[in-house]
Amino acid sequence: MVPRAILDPAQKVVTMSRSPIAPSAHGDASVGGSALPRRRLLQLAGLGALAAAVPGGRAVAQGASRPPARRKGQIVMGISQEPTVFNPVRPHIEVDDGVYFNIFSPLWLIDPKGDLVPQLAVEIPSKANGGISADGLTWRIRLRPGVTWHDGAPFTAEDVKFTLELINRPDFPAYSRSGHNLVRDIQVVSPTELTWRMERLYVPYLSVLATTFMVPRHILGAGGDPKDSPFNNKPVGTGPFRFVERRPGEHILLEANDRFFGEGPHVERVVIRYIPDLTVLKTQFQTGAIDYIGPQGISADNWEEAKAMPGRRVFKAPRAFIENIALNHERAPFKDPAVRRALYLAMDKATIIKDIYYGINSPAETYMPAESWAFNPDLPLHRYDPALARKVLDDAGWKPGQGGVREKDGVRLAFSNSTTTGNHLREQTQQFLQQGWRDIGADMSIRNFPPAVMWGDYWRKSQYDSTMTATAYMVGSDPDVRDRLSSKAIPNRTGNGLNTPGYENAEVDVLLEAGNVELDREKRKEIYRKVQAIVRRDLPILPMFQSTTIEGVKSGLVGYQANVNLRANFWNVNTWYWAT
Repeated sequence: MVPRAILDPAQKVVTMSRSPIAPSAHGDASVGGSALPRRRLLQLAGLGALAAAVPGGRAVAQGASRPPARRKGQIVMGISQEPTVFNPVRPHIEVDDGVYFNIFSPLWLIDPKGDLVPQLAVEIPSKANGGISADGLTWRIRLRPGVTWHDGAPFTAEDVKFTLELINRPDFPAYSRSGHNLVRDIQVVSPTELTWRMERLYVPYLSVLATTFMVPRHILGAGGDPKDSPFNNKPVGTGPFRFVERRPGEHILLEANDRFFGEGPHVERVVIRYIPDLTVLKTQFQTGAIDYIGPQGISADNWEEAKAMPGRRVFKAPRAFIENIALNHERAPFKDPAVRRALYLAMDKATIIKDIYYGINSPAETYMPAESWAFNPDLPLHRYDPALARKVLDDAGWKPGQGGVREKDGVRLAFSNSTTTGNHLREQTQQFLQQGWRDIGADMSIRNFPPAVMWGDYWRKSQYDSTMTATAYMVGSDPDVRDRLSSKAIPNRTGNGLNTPGYENAEVDVLLEAGNVELDREKRKEIYRKVQAIVRRDLPILPMFQSTTIEGVKSGLVGYQANVNLRANFWNVNTWYWAT
């Protein structure tokens, strides 16, 4: 066997000859009346444990139900943020991933148990099957025969070679080059086999490839600049559904792919509707206008009401996302570690979790989810202490100025905070933080945007002062966080990476590089625990809590499975079906 750490020593491999997705169920959208959402009156300064996953990883009781012999009906999916990037190897946000899993395919994926499951590949490469050499540097990938793109063109090893080379092109704005930039000498052996050499050992690469979707060489490599290809607005994949249309501000329409190589799909079409107002989104789920309500769809203050909805099943889905305040280190106030520490001391995290989020979420001191084997449980616990926050600022030379706003060397302790419009719990959190920080002499203004604007250049090009966001730092189930925390992953400087706050720490850089080549799991764990301790001290972000998403389906819809290893829980819609 290849050393287990090449996969993630806790991660198993599932070898499958046919179905690429673990088994996990119509619907015509109807709009009925409306219902007023339950409200809690917040009285915050004058204005729980993370929920367990559904038993067995199943979100609905399956009983003896089986997929229909012939596909039928449609699924109307409601999400709060609009997908805007349709080339999966370009920079994108979490909600785009759910669309990609339905249009495109990776070589393999990570299932809810953390197992690697073949997709376009027939097996997970290992030393035992000859796919990875003993030193982890030579790889051989065997592909499924007979797979076609949605336009009928054959999928071959040339497409895999093209995808990896496109990601590595200096002039192409890639989502991430981590791991890919170590691939050398890609050789196409046959239409269903290719090899490459790794410049050096990179332990997380199997996890990287689990969320790297293949793109078509015959379209993107046919001439012209791939950055400006029509493909980017009308994608062609190998996945279970083919792209039909996108109506900006309204929906995306997908239809079943008759040539799909795996299980299903069991419905004729999928309509992905985006409704940024969470109250409206919840009401449409309640009245039957949508069949599935996805990321951020049911807010914590509506959990009790949602559980009582007739004909609906709702679930608490643990996620790898950490809700945090990201601070732009290019902005003068945040260059001072005393400011970052003071803001954290003046954050009443416990009240935010209890009174705004109804105790649904667990407090976090790190960017790492508690389910990770690399999680550091020994970090200092957050302390809410406004008096100490004022002292920290006093000692650092930040003195009260006009209007009580502190100043130092001509710089005012004033900044904006941004998040997506329509998310009322985040907006309430902003208002609460605004008041608490004002009390220590920090002037925070609120500047929110629609999702398409918020997560566009404003986020990717670090045009913000600070943001309130939920961020997944890991690569699937692997604790590699170079894309988020390495100084080599600051997109404004390097053109790639996801370190938009611009965090820099030389010791963290060294540790992250060491973690990527260490095969011993216990040694890797120690490395990533050290990284977490340094980040907790430096506070490039102010962690609040690990997210729990409340999602739901109509009672007759079977197949939903929460997957903490992925960024969207509509990753396996090809297995969903209507039981009645």
